[in-house]
Amino acid sequence: MQKQEEDEFAISNTPGYKLGAKKTVDELANLDAEDESLARWKASLGIVPGAAAADSSGPKVTVLTLELRSPTLPPGKRLAMDVQNASVAKDPFVIKEGVEYNVRITFKVNHSIISGVRYVQVVKRAGIRVDKLEQMLGSYGPQPNPYTKDFDPEESPSGMLARSGSYSVRSRVVDDDGEVYADWEWSFKLAKEWA
Repeated sequence: MQKQEEDEFAISNTPGYKLGAKKTVDELANLDAEDESLARWKASLGIVPGAAAADSSGPKVTVLTLELRSPTLPPGKRLAMDVQNASVAKDPFVIKEGVEYNVRITFKVNHSIISGVRYVQVVKRAGIRVDKLEQMLGSYGPQPNPYTKDFDPEESPSGMLARSGSYSVRSRVVDDDGEVYADWEWSFKLAKEWA
C-alpha cells in the first residue's frame, strides 16, 4: 500500500531534463559572474556574493495556507486552511457544485534556494483516486515575506452523485529532487450551496 501511495505522488518529468548538481549559495553567486541577466536573476533569488548564510535549522519551506477562491463565494466568506493545523482532515470544506474556483497556496522559504518546487494533490472518494493535480510553483530564494501562488481556475463537479459522500485529499509540496517539504491531508464535500 505504501508503494502505491508513493506512485500516486510521483511527479511528472520533462523528457530530456536533467537535474543540475547541488551547489552552495556562494558557488552559485560566483558562477557566470560576468553575465548581467543571470546576475539579476540570481539576485532575485537572494544569491549574491558574500551573502550571510541563513540559519539552516528547521524546514526549508513552511506552507502557511491553502485557500479555495471563487467569484461565487458570498461576500466575506473565505475558505482557507492553516496547513499546520491538524484538524484540517477532520473538518471538511463545503464547496458549491459546478462553480469555477482556483487554489492559492501561501508558503515561506526559510533558508536555502529551492528549485523546481511543485504542489501535488491526490483526491480520493471511497478510497479510489478520482483526481490528481500537479502544479509547478517554481524556484525561490529565502526571504522574510511569504510567497503566494495562484493556480489555474477549475470547475467543481456537479450532480447528485458528486454530492453524495465526501472526498479525501492528500497534498504535498515537493521539489525536483523528490524532497518533500510539506505533506498533509484534508477533505471536502460538494453541496448545492456554499455552507
